[in-house]
Amino acid sequence: MNRLEGKSALITGSARGIGKAFAKAYIAEGATVAIADINLEGAKNAAADLGPQAYAVQLDVTDQASIDAAIRTVEEKTGGLDVLINNAALFDLAPITEITRGSYDRLFSINVSGTLFMMQAAAQSMIARGNGGKIINMASQAGRRGEALVGVYCATKAAVISLTQSAGLNLIEHGINVNAIAPGVVDGEHWDGVDALFAQYENRPLGEKKRLVGEAVPYGRMGTAEDLIGMAVFLASKEADYIVAQTYNVDGGNWMS
Repeated sequence: MNRLEGKSALITGSARGIGKAFAKAYIAEGATVAIADINLEGAKNAAADLGPQAYAVQLDVTDQASIDAAIRTVEEKTGGLDVLINNAALFDLAPITEITRGSYDRLFSINVSGTLFMMQAAAQSMIARGNGGKIINMASQAGRRGEALVGVYCATKAAVISLTQSAGLNLIEHGINVNAIAPGVVDGEHWDGVDALFAQYENRPLGEKKRLVGEAVPYGRMGTAEDLIGMAVFLASKEADYIVAQTYNVDGGNWMS
């Protein structure tokens, strides 16, 4: 039997990249998935690619009305929400002396507030339904330590780890498991932008930072979205019922904890 048979999931930021890979894996395991993204057209295209078990939902995780509407859509479409993945996130970097309030506010509003208030809305829906549920937050190895040029992003992901712990302890009494995944460096189109920022501040040629971080991974390469799928499916499944408030490193050995 498929591990997520009959389950209803919502994945934020899933029109592309890691979120879309998670959606594809969940569908393969029997789930129905809301492709929730601020880019509705992208979400519709992704849902069309993934087939009839996927449907598009417009979602801005910085807007409470949008969050509430997305949860209502899932309830109306599938009868209730079983699994939430908080995947939507934004990256930026700058030396401490050059961080702007605008960058700080954007990153915290999406990465931290978005995660918190999506968890809240999902938990309220799950509690009202009475069937428990699973919430999976996307943290990062950046949340395990500071990095010289990545202060704000590291702080947001440290906050995600902390929120996972607090929410996990609070919500397990309702049968809701909250856990997180901490990827390392994951290859994808977003890394072109990350590489360009490092090139700017570290005076490197384009592509060099990406090559160096890949070579530094003990496993021998950067991760891929597919490397994260197993953990995402596991944490949503019944097999993870006794796991509470944990953050799992899936990073090729970059961080040990």
